Amino acid sequence: MAEHPGPSPAGLSTGAVARRLGVSSTTLRSWDRRYGLGPTGRTDGRHRRWSPRDVAVLELMCRLTASGVPPAEAARQARAPGSPPTPAPAPEPPPEPLPAAPPPRTGGGNTLPVGSGAGPECRGLARAAVRLDAPALDRLLDRAIAEHGVVGAWEEVITPALRAAGRKWAASNDTTADTSDGAAGERYAEVEHLLSWHVSSALRRVTARPRPGPEPSPAPGPPLLLACAPGETHTLPLEVLTAALNERGLPVRMFGAAVPPGALEEAVRRTGPAAVVLWSQTRRTADAVLVRRIRTLAWGVRGARLRPAVLAAGPGWRGTRLTGAVRPRGLRDALDVLTAAGGP
Repeated sequence: MAEHPGPSPAGLSTGAVARRLGVSSTTLRSWDRRYGLGPTGRTDGRHRRWSPRDVAVLELMCRLTASGVPPAEAARQARAPGSPPTPAPAPEPPPEPLPAAPPPRTGGGNTLPVGSGAGPECRGLARAAVRLDAPALDRLLDRAIAEHGVVGAWEEVITPALRAAGRKWAASNDTTADTSDGAAGERYAEVEHLLSWHVSSALRRVTARPRPGPEPSPAPGPPLLLACAPGETHTLPLEVLTAALNERGLPVRMFGAAVPPGALEEAVRRTGPAAVVLWSQTRRTADAVLVRRIRTLAWGVRGARLRPAVLAAGPGWRGTRLTGAVRPRGLRDALDVLTAAGGP
């Protein structure tokens, strides 16, 4: 196991290791007591000092627990490779029971409230997000998408973690808004932002993945055009839909956030899409006039003019009267409509 440069020969203190790994000092002491993952050296003052080898073992422990491996098994694997085992901890009375976990709605403690129904993959993703462990997020997201597909990973692993990050931020903001530290209410926003960024990156890796076959070629037929309504900046739902359509081998043009009305209409004329998806997260960005204008666009020879199907997707369209536009009930419904529109 490669050693990490930087620490002095005396080793790192427990506090320095905790900051480096993104865990608490209490967690490190617990791992030492329960699993023997303690430091191999101490100073003359009996202060605990962690060598590069000790830190490498702890890093492996963090990666394993982030991927959903139970702590006891993770500790066994972390101690196994190459190096001599750390002396077993001396017998001691059983630890006092931990305090009961707070209900998922409140999100107490340094965890994300993913809920009791979340699986180990979702919990591992949430732990990695709280630790701001970018490499672990990439590994876990790629593995979830490979094993469950885009839709399954989004519904079972990613969405619960994203919602939990939002709840955690909201709970922290509510409980610290009256403190003297004006930035306290922003705590955990960094967790949500990092997680969202890596989810977006993982979805784009799906889009860039070569299609199977000897010579991948563009999918036949008119494309499917996806865009956010003017003024709308929430692109992640459309990124999920784009990745899922690419996974099905359908041709997609994704235009992203806040597309101006004139630019969107020009894109429709230039590409001749089978369908147009217009995403709106809030009622402020839901533009019913634009939907009607897109529906009137046509191309082709006289007598055989073509028009796109229009999907008004997202919660912003609730309560808006839209004649002739499809209102998908969710991701799977939108996929079914678009697959029928863009299929051969």
